[in-house]
Amino acid sequence: MSRAFVTGGTGFVGSHLVEALLERGYEVRCLVRKEPKWLESLPVAVVHGDLFDEGALREGMDGVDVVYHVAGMTRAPNRDVLDLVNVDGTLNVLDAANEMVVGKVLVTSSIAAVGPSGNHPLTEEAPLKPISSYGRSKAEMERQIVERMDGTPVVVIRPSAAYGPREADIFTLIKTADKQHILPIVGDGNVAQLDLVHVRDLVNGMIAAAESKATSGRTYFLGGPRGYSWDEIRTAIRVALGHWALSINVPRILVGVIGAASEGVGKLLGKYPPLNREKAREAKASWLVSSDRARTDFGYEPSVSLEEGMIETVRWYRENGWL
Repeated sequence: MSRAFVTGGTGFVGSHLVEALLERGYEVRCLVRKEPKWLESLPVAVVHGDLFDEGALREGMDGVDVVYHVAGMTRAPNRDVLDLVNVDGTLNVLDAANEMVVGKVLVTSSIAAVGPSGNHPLTEEAPLKPISSYGRSKAEMERQIVERMDGTPVVVIRPSAAYGPREADIFTLIKTADKQHILPIVGDGNVAQLDLVHVRDLVNGMIAAAESKATSGRTYFLGGPRGYSWDEIRTAIRVALGHWALSINVPRILVGVIGAASEGVGKLLGKYPPLNREKAREAKASWLVSSDRARTDFGYEPSVSLEEGMIETVRWYRENGWL
């Protein structure tokens, strides 16, 4: 039986990864800061601690074959907090893996580390040009990993925009369409702008990348079957919801204003909102990737169509009281 240690297992992607590992017969340990959340009913060994608890990291990695480092911070009001978690926390994981002589570490980065694609899908050779603090922290994480490549074998994966059951950001768009019958999109909805990967395809790709002998020291984009236009995305949402929603095309020039207003409300409530100025800047861009390298090296082949994935996702939201 193979053993895996997962950081970030209580989150959206991490919890699906844990389930997929268990289905494959892995013995799984998870680093848990507070509550087990989605892991509560799963047969996993919980290691209490965080990315700065050296003892917990060593305990979790003792005798394991692979570490899946999924934990990270996606938004914060300043870059220093993001760097602390995404850069320093990752280096702590790599140091512990070297000390415990782990077979391999898979680190989850993001398309945000590279930046927008323009009209052509990004490949792994694209220079790092992030446009958000989150993206810059992930880019710096990747640079630091390259400097540590002389230790435990590491593979870095960059997911495109992931969706599926338990996802909370794209959910806000779906909730608006369901409750207010409004479906806002940015700019022209006819052009392919976003690569969406269903979480099931993503975690299958992560496991394949970790298990392959050809991936050590390499970086991979893991995207969906293809890029989608916002018209295709809103059609899939409408079909999944089973009812009408008014489409509103938001001019790109107004997106930044909306993000700033959302931040202002967030400050009053003491929360940093999902829609902020940096997210607004990202929303105006195209985010397309090529998964060809992953397909060649370890047979990655995303199979969940947008229509199928959105129907499954909306069904889960309803069954679990989110909608």
